[in-house]
Amino acid sequence: MTCATVNSTRLYYEDHGNGRPLVFLHGWGTSGRVWDAQAADLMADHRVITVDWRGCGRSDRPATGYTIAQVTHDILEFLDALALDEPVLIGSSIAGAFTIEAALAAPDKIGAIVPVDAGIHHFSGMQNAMEKLLADLRADRAGTLADVVPRWYRSGAGAAMIDWTIRQLLDSTFLIDQLLVDQANYDPRGRLGRVRVPTAFLHGELDTEVPLCIPRECASLIPDARLTVIEGAGHMSQQDRAERFNQALREALR
Repeated sequence: MTCATVNSTRLYYEDHGNGRPLVFLHGWGTSGRVWDAQAADLMADHRVITVDWRGCGRSDRPATGYTIAQVTHDILEFLDALALDEPVLIGSSIAGAFTIEAALAAPDKIGAIVPVDAGIHHFSGMQNAMEKLLADLRADRAGTLADVVPRWYRSGAGAAMIDWTIRQLLDSTFLIDQLLVDQANYDPRGRLGRVRVPTAFLHGELDTEVPLCIPRECASLIPDARLTVIEGAGHMSQQDRAERFNQALREALR
C-alpha cells in the first residue's frame, strides 16, 4: 500500500500518470475509488492522485479529527508530503468545502480548485435534520445508508454502482459522522470573496441533495469563478455521467 503520514495519520493514496497534478478528494464516507473513471481518463495527460481521507477507505482511523478544519489540514500536509507544485484540488460533496478552506488557508500551494456537487453552506442551520440522521445511523447504519445513498444518484442509475457506494460507507469508521455535525455549523459565504485561486464548480443537473442555487451563489461570491452543470447527473455526477463529467472537467482545467 502507498501511504503518506500526515498529522500522525497514514493516508492511503494512488498516484498515476504524469503532467499537471490533480488531487481528487472523495465525499463523506466513500473513498478514492469514486474517481476511478476520472483517473482512467485523465492519467493519459495528467498526474492523477486519489487519496482516502482519515477514517475512510484504506487510511488510518484515528479517534479524533473529523472536522472540516482538520481534514483540510491533513490535505495541505499531504500536498507537502508529495511535494506537489500548485496542484488542482477536486473535491466531491463535503470535500468541496475542503478545497475552499485549503484555497483560503494556503493559496500559494494551490493551482486551482474544483468543488463538485458541493453542499458548502447548504446544510448550515440544519442541526435538527443532522441529529435525526445521526440517530438513524446509530440505530441501523446499514438500513439508513441503504435508504440515503440511492438519492445521491439519478433515477435509473445502476444498482451495482449504488451498492458499491454503500459498501464503501460501511467500511469507513462511524467516527466520520462527526462531520455531519460540523457541516451543520459551516457557512463560509462571508469569506468566499477572499478566494484568490481559479475556481470552477461542477454540479449535477439532477442533484436532489444540493440544489443548483448553492453553487450558483457561491460562484457569484468568488472572483471569476465558473459553474458548469453536468446534464442528467445527480449528486455523484462523476459516477452518474462519467463521460460528460470528464469532458466538463477537462474544459475547467484549461
